[in-house]
Amino acid sequence: MNSRKIHKTLGFILLLPFIGWAITGVFFFVKPGYSGAYDQLRVKSYPAIQSLQLPQDNQWDEVKVFKSALGKHLLVKENGKSLHLDSETFEPANVPSKVEVTRLINDAIEHNPERYGVISSVVDLVAYTSTNVEITLNWQNMTLRQQGEDTAFINRMYKIHYLQWTGVDSIDKVLGIVGLGLVVLLAILGIKLSFKRSNRSS
Repeated sequence: MNSRKIHKTLGFILLLPFIGWAITGVFFFVKPGYSGAYDQLRVKSYPAIQSLQLPQDNQWDEVKVFKSALGKHLLVKENGKSLHLDSETFEPANVPSKVEVTRLINDAIEHNPERYGVISSVVDLVAYTSTNVEITLNWQNMTLRQQGEDTAFINRMYKIHYLQWTGVDSIDKVLGIVGLGLVVLLAILGIKLSFKRSNRSS
């Protein structure tokens, strides 16, 4: 098979990845809907009225005290591990009930009802809203992570762009390397054909 036929065959093989790269490249440049899809949702904090007397023999590397809609929280780090402690007993804080999770997340999303709507249901520490947004509470760190249909769509675009088509890391890595290798090979063959045409014309 001569270089022209090889170049043509590789061109057909690369057609699908190139279309994917072109479409996703434009999408990433324009970035439609990014502000909502990656909105940084935070637990709302309030000034703590009373001070907190910490035990003298604590082994904590970091200490954070704040007040939320559920009351006072003591967050510490010990040996690199995050802990959420009861501010009175200094024992691990009880996991909140569905009612408490709802109250905490409602307080955090009230600023943007257009995106979050209202909470439809709560399963463990995950709330589902009327706008199909999933909000997860990390109780140990007192952080929130939200993901909607737009977030999932953008993540799929990233997977298409980086040739993560199968969802299996080992296979996707091979696809990525093969795809980039074919691009380089196609460029080399194109340059080779250009030089051949130049030599013929001269």
